[in-house]
Amino acid sequence: MKRFRMWLRELNLTQQLMSILFLVIFTLTVFIFTFLSPTINQFTWNEMYRTLHVSQTTLVTYLNQNPDTLPPRAKESEGDILSAIYDLDQGSFYYLSPEEFTEAEQTSILANLPSLSDTRGDYMFSETGKRSQQVLYTITKLTDGRYMISLMPSSYELEFRSLLVNNIVNLNMLVALTLFILLTIWIASLIYPLNQIRTYITKIKNDEPAVLTVNRRDEIGEVADALREMQAELQKQNEEKQEMIQNISHDLKTPIATIKSYGESIKDGIYPYGTLEKSVDVIIENADRLEKKVRSLIALNKMGYLLDDCPEGDTLDMNEVIDKVLLGLKVIRPEISFETDLDKGVLFHGDEDPWRIVVENLVDNALRYARTTIRIELHPGELSVINDGSQISEDRMGKLFKAYEKGTDGQFGLGLSIVYKVCSTYGYHIEAENLADGVKFHIWKELPAKARKALEKEKKQEAREKARSSRKAK
Repeated sequence: MKRFRMWLRELNLTQQLMSILFLVIFTLTVFIFTFLSPTINQFTWNEMYRTLHVSQTTLVTYLNQNPDTLPPRAKESEGDILSAIYDLDQGSFYYLSPEEFTEAEQTSILANLPSLSDTRGDYMFSETGKRSQQVLYTITKLTDGRYMISLMPSSYELEFRSLLVNNIVNLNMLVALTLFILLTIWIASLIYPLNQIRTYITKIKNDEPAVLTVNRRDEIGEVADALREMQAELQKQNEEKQEMIQNISHDLKTPIATIKSYGESIKDGIYPYGTLEKSVDVIIENADRLEKKVRSLIALNKMGYLLDDCPEGDTLDMNEVIDKVLLGLKVIRPEISFETDLDKGVLFHGDEDPWRIVVENLVDNALRYARTTIRIELHPGELSVINDGSQISEDRMGKLFKAYEKGTDGQFGLGLSIVYKVCSTYGYHIEAENLADGVKFHIWKELPAKARKALEKEKKQEAREKARSSRKAK
């Protein structure tokens, strides 16, 4: 069976279907001639006996109504049926057909007369000699004690059987031909769109304009729709890639140009910012900008290959991550006040480095837009970073997590796209939400029902303890 499957895979679709059709026809033919042959024989004999019964009906009725009469002997034989009346008292045959029974046939008939228990009996015997064939005959007992015998040589049976088999074979061939035509039409309806799809894929591979006009509702249509969607997505990604490259070039060009021009000026003994120290500070500041952008590009590339290969129980304490990040970023804008609402022992699934980048980018983004305050909230399964800066416009909200989307200050950033990549990889959701007095970035993950119930129970317990403490204070 394995070799057959391997052989079948080497054939094209047309050859496969033709091979299957041939096997079906061959199996059907073998079934007809092997298993249906006895059934065909029995059907043929039943038809022969029925023919004998029909041939006797009129004569038997006439002889039963007129017992003292004998119909005249026919001058010509009616087909292959031989008929005679046997008188048991006289022990003689009166033939109604021109041709008489052979001696062997008479012997067989006489031998079966005593065994006739009903008014009619059907018999068969093989004769050698004059006819050398199988003979079928029917004996019908008349009301006056005589017997009506009708005999048919097997030549008629063979002719009928041959006709029946030929009809079956012809029907089989007609069915096969019909199947062949239908399968040919069906194969053509499959191969044509598949060739269209192949040509379409080849053009896309060669970066040529391609249009796929396959309109079907079956699996091929679904594949065509998926390919069209893929091509649209690839085109979109390619456009975004080109735009991203342009944005990166534009974003890196300014600090590089500044560093170069300041360096050349200092080399020539000119200090663009008045003094050597201030001019070098500008170079260092732009170098830091450049380093930060390169580090973001490296992080984005690294996050592009990030996989959730952590075991299910591999978690980290987010309190430690937040403390480390705040320790380094608070000094950037000392005038900004940090408020925290951090539950203890909150664990997130994943590795420390990606989550540290997430918190750094969210806090750095908040520092860029905050007026006076940044608030960080950490609860089981969720993290929020809130700033009191200006709200995000609706048209930017949907593009917020795309790489190198231009911000309100004209800068191109990678931070939020890295945040989105890490969160989605580890099974978390992230969204931005405009508040009445700022913007909130919310990361969350659906907790199991058991964990949710435990958390709700814990919150209720804390609320009761706070209420109890407030009453005691009063």
